[in-house]
Amino acid sequence: MSTRRLLALIASVVGVIVAGTAIAVAAIGNGPVPRRESLAVAIHQALAAPAVTGISASISYTNNLIDATDFQGPTDPLLQGASGRLWLTDTPGDQQLRIELQTDNGDAQVVYDNGHFSIYDPAAGEAYEGTLPAMAHGAAHHRARAASADRIPSIAAITRALTRLSKHAVLSGAIPSDVGGQAAYTVKIAPERNGGLVGDLQLAWDAIRGIPLRIAIYAKGDTTPVLQLEATDISYGPVSSSVFDVSPPPGTRIIQLSVPTGAHKSSARARRAVARALPFTLDDPATSGGLARTSVGRLGRDGALLFYGHGLSGVAVLEQVSHGSATAAPAMRHGGFSIPTVSINGVSAQQLQTPLGTVLRFTRSGVAYTVIGSVTPATADAVARGL
Repeated sequence: MSTRRLLALIASVVGVIVAGTAIAVAAIGNGPVPRRESLAVAIHQALAAPAVTGISASISYTNNLIDATDFQGPTDPLLQGASGRLWLTDTPGDQQLRIELQTDNGDAQVVYDNGHFSIYDPAAGEAYEGTLPAMAHGAAHHRARAASADRIPSIAAITRALTRLSKHAVLSGAIPSDVGGQAAYTVKIAPERNGGLVGDLQLAWDAIRGIPLRIAIYAKGDTTPVLQLEATDISYGPVSSSVFDVSPPPGTRIIQLSVPTGAHKSSARARRAVARALPFTLDDPATSGGLARTSVGRLGRDGALLFYGHGLSGVAVLEQVSHGSATAAPAMRHGGFSIPTVSINGVSAQQLQTPLGTVLRFTRSGVAYTVIGSVTPATADAVARGL
């Protein structure tokens, strides 16, 4: 896929994660504020709250990965943000999510249905579909999930878990707050180390229902969220299954996505197994750009996924068979915004910088390389030149 579509897909996946774990209420109001509690107590109260089986809401999706001044042409809801609707069902054995972002050029749809996902991009006339591997457990997975719902961890157990988490992240504690007129607790989570360009994640949840109410991802040194999902007019209750029965319009190009499979270890045995299965010669130096290779695995049928470094400050490298010209320079424009180019060992490459990281793409000898990480362009370039 093009760099533009790759970025749109990343933003959409983040949107799915955001919507699957939180609903952001549009404005901070002057409503009630809960009593101050420790983070462990606030989390325990949320877990012990009566279950909410469904949510419906109006939403506004904000995406500041790319500066608005860089766009030309039709509005792209996945890359520029838009308003719309959200529906969520979460019961044992039935997890469904639909996000609809509305524009004059068509509505983008993000649908998750019990392990299967579909992302429709009206600007490109394409839909990305696939299955998440976690759902391979099927009914057994749902039974385990339902059983675990009856075992609320104690405050002591939550405290121990938070203590372990604090070794890797900085936690603010439960901050009493008012989100959209609802009494809520807010927590700020920042990486302790290897955080790349990510500043922190802020999450607020309903102090009474235990439902997350706000989530936002911030870049280092920036007080404006890079990605955020906001909602108003929230209603709780069952959602009809017909709401999730949506399909891309006729004529849409369907692209099947394969999640990484196979070994993801840096051992020589794992590397050889991946290399043998590929239709091209794998480029996987032990170090690249000063970062050590820490994992290697399959990516679909004809690709590999490598990782250099550790944590969010590491860099992922995707190597796949190129379906275009082996030597053609990437286009300067993709769907309305310009992408700068740089030279990587004599090959023209697209380099897209965002507040949360860098995406670098180039084609060499029939292989398409994508270097992506929460790093500066200089780091991404160094890793690419080392391949």
